[in-house]
Amino acid sequence: MADKYELPSTYVDGFHDREAVRRMRYRPLGRTGMVVSILSLGASSLGSVFRATSDDEAVNVVRTAIRNGINLIDTAAWYGHGKSENVLGKALEGIPREAYYITTKACRYLPDVDKMFDFTAERTLRSIDESLHRMKLDYVDVLQVHDPEFAPSLDIVCNETLPAMQQIKDARKCRFIGLTGYPMGNFRKMIEGTSVKIDTVLCYCHFSMNDTSLTDHLSYFEEQGIGVINASPISMGLLSNRGPPSWHPATDDIKAACKEAADYCQMQNVDISKLATHFTLSNDNIPTTLVSTASLANLTKNLQAVSESLSEHEQQVSAHIMKHYFHPLGNKTWEGVEVQKYWQEMKKLSK
Repeated sequence: MADKYELPSTYVDGFHDREAVRRMRYRPLGRTGMVVSILSLGASSLGSVFRATSDDEAVNVVRTAIRNGINLIDTAAWYGHGKSENVLGKALEGIPREAYYITTKACRYLPDVDKMFDFTAERTLRSIDESLHRMKLDYVDVLQVHDPEFAPSLDIVCNETLPAMQQIKDARKCRFIGLTGYPMGNFRKMIEGTSVKIDTVLCYCHFSMNDTSLTDHLSYFEEQGIGVINASPISMGLLSNRGPPSWHPATDDIKAACKEAADYCQMQNVDISKLATHFTLSNDNIPTTLVSTASLANLTKNLQAVSESLSEHEQQVSAHIMKHYFHPLGNKTWEGVEVQKYWQEMKKLSK
């Protein structure tokens, strides 16, 4: 897949930093007609999901990202339980609507276990109106099913959630319909199990240094004309000096390998998160990768990763940790861990 270096259709003269947009690289997102920046902005951080954040800085991050050529922003009703979308509503005011694409999600909502998920048509239809109200928009570019692996059955998603999203698309409240989730095998089941046309899939932690299993599925998505949105090049904190949050579902051996790699990088005076971001962005067959931040300093570092190359020393360190820490993992995942825990909690509540 060739990168597009000419100015994208989202470029707005007088608003964008023209040279920054030229430095950004763009790739087509399936057959949607959208040509998206290879680095996109995940808005979960705007909802204070990972740490307490400043709304003023978060607004500045969004505006700076778009002005510098990022043209895809992904959010969800779940992030901060509406806060992320509210912050975006403030940030997007005054920005030309043609300057960005925005994707959001339905079906995951509140922190209470028994109120967390709702895949019914009625709730899905209501959710888009709530999202549009919070973001002060007339439409989103992609509406996605949020984490369908937590549904009682994928049949509910295929026969109820997705037809409701088709109604939303027919009403021009969204342009395209997408799926998200962690288990890669579920995407094919839903794509082939519904009459609704699926335009995009969003997967996370499956094209990073410790797990590159997304590549096994790219040819199928390409055959279906489906655009792939990748997320979390640092595997939700595994590939960082700080390490993963306490709730991270990875198994102990995955965490141990990532910590050993991070420790080795520190000894070599190299930032493992920088290596991880470069590693993910280097795959020409992945249209875009979401990186979430509410920090202007972190956004700047992420933007630099698009146009700057690794030093020879950094390349050597990257090759070393791939060979000695990550290849031996064999793309091991934590699939099923969170879903099993969720249904155990639901079972306790039912008693």
